[in-house]
Amino acid sequence: MYVSMREMLRKANEGSYAVMAINAFNIESAHGIIQAAEAMRSPIIIDLLQDHLKSIVDCNLITNPIIRMAQDSPVPVALNLDHGSDVRHLKRCVHEGFSSVMVDASALPFEDNVRVTRDVVSFAEPYGASVEAEVGNMGLVGEGSGFTDADMYTEPEAAISFIKETGVDALAVSYGSTHGNYPEGYVPTFHFDIVERIKEATGCPLVLHGGSGAGAENIKRSLEVGINKINVGTDYMNAQREFVRQALAADPELDYPSLATRAAEAGGEVLKRYIELAGSANKA
Repeated sequence: MYVSMREMLRKANEGSYAVMAINAFNIESAHGIIQAAEAMRSPIIIDLLQDHLKSIVDCNLITNPIIRMAQDSPVPVALNLDHGSDVRHLKRCVHEGFSSVMVDASALPFEDNVRVTRDVVSFAEPYGASVEAEVGNMGLVGEGSGFTDADMYTEPEAAISFIKETGVDALAVSYGSTHGNYPEGYVPTFHFDIVERIKEATGCPLVLHGGSGAGAENIKRSLEVGINKINVGTDYMNAQREFVRQALAADPELDYPSLATRAAEAGGEVLKRYIELAGSANKA
């Protein structure tokens, strides 16, 4: 069933679990995400990154089939624009059927972030689309002097004010994670007090970006302090790439349909483990 994030995150908030949001980049990867969610009887969010979509001449070529797959699925599926910083493009996505969008104006001054986000919330309301925003900045591995620099962390009082002023359905907060691949064996340090303070003051569903490589214990603790949506892209894609690497090393003549199908299955196994970890299995 095709839904917005609003209701699934409300239920996750009440049940103290999280819904996984997985980055897709084509129809096949989106299909693999839905298959994994169906196997686990879990709600799921498909994230389509703005930068990926804008490279496609007509994004309906990818979004319409995904929406159809979501409509036909027995589990709740939301389609979310990830990191939408181009408001004009973001509004087009809402108009063309996205059930959810993330407006990312976190690089702007706080007052401008509030203004831009409030405008998107008002625009999305008649469509029934949910809106996620961001205060703080997760960044990318390798940027700055560390992985997540201290000045990138979300300031709790600013986040609390932001939620009250904008009426967003969910807020992404920075408390230790980054996007991308961490060095092998590295586990980031999380500042859970940031999430606790925001949650206690607002009760709003909060979002962990950069879930790949965060570590099981950090994710479990994140659920306890109030995270209700966890974004993962890198681990899903890495699992497929690693399968392809090993399969071709073992059999360079392996036919492509088999290669692609089995790679998707390998990615799906990673997603199932995340769904179990997030506590959303059997919550559909």
